Amino acid sequence: MIQRIQTLYLFLAAGISAGLIFVFDLWTNNEGVKVFAPENYAYLGLFLGSAVLSLISIFSFKNRKSQFVMGRLNIILNFILLGFFVYQSLNLSGETNVSEKGIGMLLPIFSIVCLVLANKAIKKDEDLVKSVDRLR
Repeated sequence: MIQRIQTLYLFLAAGISAGLIFVFDLWTNNEGVKVFAPENYAYLGLFLGSAVLSLISIFSFKNRKSQFVMGRLNIILNFILLGFFVYQSLNLSGETNVSEKGIGMLLPIFSIVCLVLANKAIKKDEDLVKSVDRLR
């Protein structure tokens, strides 16, 4: 059913991954220029991949097991994206490339929280259906 709470969480995760990357900057380089995710194709691809996976998961509501698996894959994808951001910000020494971190580096964390809440709701629905099947 598309009106469940996990749909709201998944839609929120898709909105964070697809919409907010154009609003919040990832970092400011030493020249003072703000760097956004669409300027780097790897970051853009990972963000949009996460958004597409969330949207596919929303419309696969009839198969809760695959929806749950897609949620887990999306969490892993966001952890990979977060790992790239941590590597980018910690590996560079001094003022080489990243001068000031932006709030855009925290977007995968917000997306992970929404995806975990969605998976928790999906698991709750699956357990409810299993408990009803036992009564038949």
